[in-house]
Amino acid sequence: MAVVCWFMVIFEDIEDVEAWLASLEYVAFWDAVAPYRIFSIADRDHCDGLIAGGKVRQDTILEGIKAMARTGMIERFGLQYRRYESYEAQGGRSLH
Repeated sequence: MAVVCWFMVIFEDIEDVEAWLASLEYVAFWDAVAPYRIFSIADRDHCDGLIAGGKVRQDTILEGIKAMARTGMIERFGLQYRRYESYEAQGGRSLH
């Protein structure tokens, strides 16, 4: 489960990052990822220019930058996929 810490979210695993990114629209995305410094102001200006010029649709840009943000956060924080234990593994530790 992701935890909000002041202005940044602390991620426990890859699924936390994916869920967090999935909920963000274009403008909210830029505001949310700014504290992590994955992108520069020039990157946003470039994306905004492509959209304003009609060269690329906003949803296409958003899909691409979300993928880049996902990769950047996974690498920066050394995140792994969430581990799920089988019922058998959990039962082996039962005190019953």
